[in-house]
Amino acid sequence: MLVLATTEREYPWGTLRSTNSSKVKVILEEKGVDYRVDRLRPGDLWKKPPELLAKHPLGKVPYLETEKDGVIWDSTVINEYLDDRYPHAGLKPDNALALAKMRMLENYGDEAFLVGDLPRIWMPWWAKPEDRDEAAMEAGREALRLRGLTYLESVVGDEYLCGSFTLADAPFMAAAMVLEVDGMDLSDFPKSAAYFERLRARNSYKAISPKTSLDDSAGSGG
Repeated sequence: MLVLATTEREYPWGTLRSTNSSKVKVILEEKGVDYRVDRLRPGDLWKKPPELLAKHPLGKVPYLETEKDGVIWDSTVINEYLDDRYPHAGLKPDNALALAKMRMLENYGDEAFLVGDLPRIWMPWWAKPEDRDEAAMEAGREALRLRGLTYLESVVGDEYLCGSFTLADAPFMAAAMVLEVDGMDLSDFPKSAAYFERLRARNSYKAISPKTSLDDSAGSGG
């Protein structure tokens, strides 16, 4: 049984989840492997107690505990590990150039979205409405429009980033989750908006959807 360490909470406005952990969770779902979720307290990510550092030397989530291979950390590394360890329904192209393109787009999703401008929108949602800095959130949205969404609009096609669904789409699944909660206006980015809707329509999205309860998103072994 694989164990995914993450941070998730239910609030009146939906179930909120770690974006990088969600990126891994959708690949676990796509692969159809048995796993369960181990939910850490958000405070542990700030305090970084010894038991967390023993699992992940940077004191972050996600990390994946495996019976055969020990602990694997970093969302990109975990997803590549999962695709190599469970090669059925492969999520990487076998052509060198196509593989390079996939990795570049996956990295862009991480750098421009998940650790770029999305946190400025996402982190305030973990607080009470009256404690949110709406001006700062709108500044995050504007930054996402200027950089992340502008580039995404130029590369997304009629299906997924690399034709069929690949690891490159995983960080954008997490972005689709954030944008569903936030309700950000994407009318200036119609191709990106349609892409996010295609991602939300995948069965794997249910595991990270803000509409899915913690009990219903604890993994197949939860």
